[in-house]
This record gives sequence, structure tokens and C-alpha cells, in this order.
Amino acid sequence: MPSHSEIVPAAPTIIVVEDDKAVRNSLKFSLQIEGFAVRIYAAAQELLADPFVVSTGCLVIDYRLPEMNGLDLLAELRRRDVTLPAILITTHPSDEVRAYTATAGIPLVEKPLLDGGLLQAIHAVLPGKD
Repeated sequence: MPSHSEIVPAAPTIIVVEDDKAVRNSLKFSLQIEGFAVRIYAAAQELLADPFVVSTGCLVIDYRLPEMNGLDLLAELRRRDVTLPAILITTHPSDEVRAYTATAGIPLVEKPLLDGGLLQAIHAVLPGKD
């Protein structure tokens, strides 16, 4: 148990934008078990309307969202000076999406998210995490 004089760092916050409710809730549950704070959004506009976007942690964004794709959402967040590292998740990414994410240095994790690849990507993009 930490003493009163020790500062325990807050868990990094993972912001998940995923339109599939089952996937969204599964990600929230599994990431919380790993010790992360998790905020979930069902749509790009829902995140963009949130006046409080955390400054530490990372973004996990589904590519195929109803209003705009995940890369467009990320571009809009960057225009708004949100600099959190981002991970794109999708099923069957096109060659164009693969090329863009590779060039931009954005990790791409393919669904289904079964092999621990997403957790590895999160640890890789978080500052001070290995």
C-alpha cells in the first residue's frame, strides 16, 4: 500500500471510438481489466462534441464509422490540437488505408482483435510504456 507521501500515477486513458456496441463494450471491459481508464464513444461526432478530451493516453479509432472514417476523425482531432497517439482498428483494410497508416506512423490493428495485437499497440504508443 502506498504511503500518503507517495504519488500514484493515474492510469492512462484510452479513448475508444467504435460504432459496434458489442465491440465497444468488450474493448472497455478488457482494457479496464488491464488497468486503463477507458472512455467510449459510439460515433466520431460524439467525441468531437465532447469539450473534455484527455491530454494523456491514446486513441483507439475504428476506421469504418458512420459519419466519417477514422482517418478523417483523426485529422479533425489533429486540427483541434489533440495530439494523443492513435491506433486505427478495422476489418479488411484496403491497400490505401494500409499505406496511409504506415506512412503516417499510425499502428493498424485488424479485427477480430483476438491475438493481443491491440494491447501491444497501446503499450507501444504510450509514453514510457514498453
